[in-house]
Amino acid sequence: MRYPGAAARVRRASQSAGRATRSVLSASRSAARAGAAAGRGTAQAMHRLASASGAGRTGLAHLIESSAGGSAGDGFVAVALAGTLFFSASVTQARGRVALALIVTMAPFALLAPFVGPFLDRVRRGRRYVLAGTMLARGLLCWGMAGAVQHADSLTLLPAAFGVLLLQKAYGVTRASVTPRLLPGEITLVTANSRCALASLIATTVAVPVAAGFDAITGGGATGAAWVLRAGTIIYLAAMVPGLRLPDDVDEIGQEAGRAGAAGEAAGGAAGPGATGPGATGRPGRPHAAAAPRWRLFPQPVGPAVAEAIRANVTLRAYSGFMIFFLAFLLRTVHLGVPDRLAVGAMLAAVAVGGFAGTAIGAALRARAPQLMVFAMLGFTTVATAAGAALFGLWAAVMVAFSAALGQTLVKLALDSIVQREVGARVRSSTFAASETLHQLSWVAGGLLGLAMSFSGSGVAGLAVAATCLALSLGSMLITRRRRILRARDPARSGVDVVGHRA
Repeated sequence: MRYPGAAARVRRASQSAGRATRSVLSASRSAARAGAAAGRGTAQAMHRLASASGAGRTGLAHLIESSAGGSAGDGFVAVALAGTLFFSASVTQARGRVALALIVTMAPFALLAPFVGPFLDRVRRGRRYVLAGTMLARGLLCWGMAGAVQHADSLTLLPAAFGVLLLQKAYGVTRASVTPRLLPGEITLVTANSRCALASLIATTVAVPVAAGFDAITGGGATGAAWVLRAGTIIYLAAMVPGLRLPDDVDEIGQEAGRAGAAGEAAGGAAGPGATGPGATGRPGRPHAAAAPRWRLFPQPVGPAVAEAIRANVTLRAYSGFMIFFLAFLLRTVHLGVPDRLAVGAMLAAVAVGGFAGTAIGAALRARAPQLMVFAMLGFTTVATAAGAALFGLWAAVMVAFSAALGQTLVKLALDSIVQREVGARVRSSTFAASETLHQLSWVAGGLLGLAMSFSGSGVAGLAVAATCLALSLGSMLITRRRRILRARDPARSGVDVVGHRA
């Protein structure tokens, strides 16, 4: 018996499915074309930014482009993991997952300071292969994470995430160490560091929405995250190319002294009397009596200028971690007239804008002393946080997030330029590794404190606590600096404190 009506229904259903499939494919092709166009435009803008002021001549442009590619890959990884940690769970579950993730992020730094930094200091040749090798390894781990996410294999996912984070930091330490060797005479270390940071921010800002769109097109959930991670693998592998094109200057330590010294004078000159010691900076002839105490984490004693910048960066890194996690969970539980995703998105957008503003200001300051940025940003963030506590609301939260990102970015740029100027090449990688370890520990501590404070549900209380801690840190640094200046003016008081008692 025939059923012509059923056959017609099957035929119509098949035609409808075909039209739907063609629509999906057309939308996918349009999205792919839009993504490719955005990628080409971003790449062209990045190349112009990287090559300006002689950077293309010295090879600094290749370092900037490689950094941008790595940051784009990091953006894809962050998007793939963010949904499984934060928005896919309830607030209570998300707190536990994020706290675990924060604790896991500290693990790589148990290796970074004692092993990775000294190893990089001993590598005299082949720095370009170290930089490219970290990209290759991150790509391979990213591919492994894709399979782990798709099959909910936490036993594979966490070690792979551990490895990606460790390699990110190893790349950053190596990049900061070799930047003075590629510095053109037309720009300063602050400007060079700002360009690297700006290129990385642009790449991340473009990569995150592209990755989110790719996740939506590929089905979302674990499947979408897996495809985002596979795309991230391709980006990491592409970022190897500019790293391999770096010139031989990255390995020629003998040429560095003249460049770094000239850059140091342009970046702000001496840090002040007693700022360095003979073992810490590679610049002989300065007494070490006023140098800061040696921290076991560091390979050699650091001078007061470096110690001051590190303390400021530790403070603002902890503040940044506190603000991000406190506000993220607060905005999910305390509705301020808008949906929680929109509020969190506004906060994250403020963080991105603050990062852009910080790198732009760092590049524009050029020959200004980095120490000025350290104290100015501590004061600015203290005032902004206190104002946010007094006028708490959605816009106050956005303002505070912006100030946290701006201050942390500028102080990090100042610290990098001070270390590059004050610390000798033979221990520079170890010093950067030690400072990165301190900064990550402070960021995690601040993030965990922010998670704990979010239970209060009070934005006023959280911001008041943050403002108080910032004010105490700023006051302590100002007192320490004043004592050092007084001792420098009167050498006879070098062993006596400001009230006349033996130190």
